[in-house]
Amino acid sequence: MQVSHFLSTKSPATIWIPRSLDLPHHGRTPPISVVRVPTSAVAAPPKIQKIHSMPPEKAEVFKSLENWAAKNVLPLLKPVEDCWQPQTFLPDPSLPIADFTEQVKALRERTAELPDEYFVVLVGDMITEDALPTYQTMINTLDGVKDETGASPSVWASWTRAWTAEENRHGDLLRTFLYLSGRVDMLQIEKTVQYLIGSGMDPGTENNPYLGFVYTSFQERATFVSHGNTARLAKDGGDPVLARICGTIAADEKRHEHAYSRIVEKLLEVDPTGAMMAIADMMKKRITMPAHMMFDGKDPRLFEHFSAVAQRMGVYTADDYADILEALIARWKLEKMEGLTGEGRQAQQFVCGLAPRIRKLQERADERAKKMKAHGVKFSWIFNKEVALV
Repeated sequence: MQVSHFLSTKSPATIWIPRSLDLPHHGRTPPISVVRVPTSAVAAPPKIQKIHSMPPEKAEVFKSLENWAAKNVLPLLKPVEDCWQPQTFLPDPSLPIADFTEQVKALRERTAELPDEYFVVLVGDMITEDALPTYQTMINTLDGVKDETGASPSVWASWTRAWTAEENRHGDLLRTFLYLSGRVDMLQIEKTVQYLIGSGMDPGTENNPYLGFVYTSFQERATFVSHGNTARLAKDGGDPVLARICGTIAADEKRHEHAYSRIVEKLLEVDPTGAMMAIADMMKKRITMPAHMMFDGKDPRLFEHFSAVAQRMGVYTADDYADILEALIARWKLEKMEGLTGEGRQAQQFVCGLAPRIRKLQERADERAKKMKAHGVKFSWIFNKEVALV
């Protein structure tokens, strides 16, 4: 999983958040078009968490879909013997020491010309992937689809465990590659991972699988985009092996996106208004990055700074956020949906009109950013070297 936090291109001190006037806010989000969040607001005050928002009777929807999921979701997993493993891409430790050392030397030579800001983004991706225990925990809070025993034979639990096992390879591979590259401070990276897993995450899914599967559909596509762009930059920078690593991870994320999107597609078929309302709810709250609480023990604005570098390098941008939304709208055929209640139609109008608003807000933010003075920030991950944010 990976970045999907919408923020301005140029302003690391400000998160520009699209908001809508089109839906009732029920006391949660003030009806304003854009909110400037000062840095001091990142850690305070704690937000009010809403839990168990799905009516109990809706759990029967997921019970009734178990046979469908067995035929349409589980097949999107790959058998372990057909999966790539991290060792496929890494120097072989079973070789004689001279040969192993030669492979490590070749890896370091390939990465030598990649810029520091590339490693900031690659480390951020790796840390996000490495916080996998948090993501499995989050999915197992969802009512009606959780793994009740830790080894439940239910289709939903089987999917979550196998999905986690596939995802687990991503952080393992990137962490080992970064370790061997010599370009990063592994001690600071390891601290960041520990802080992040300890902090957890709250994407606003409220123990509600309708919301949870909307979130994962968007998030997996965002991860596909991000890893795909790090692959492109690695290739352009002269490291075809790293490009293949990032591209292979991106392909996994694309397959996982297909699975989660297929679930939402089915929910739209069996419960059109309920599913449409869930999509609108998550988009109103914004899809936040799983690692939005990352911290290295030094920089309280680490996530904000990392995201600004990713945006500047074109690894994940506000335009990507809008592109993903448009792609999901097209896949789920939301603009053509019929049979919705009045509340459902209101949600439909909000979701289908959101992407152009995001783009307009970003254009305004870009214009403001052009007037800002260029500046940078030091990242502990790369031995406190400074990287430009603007």
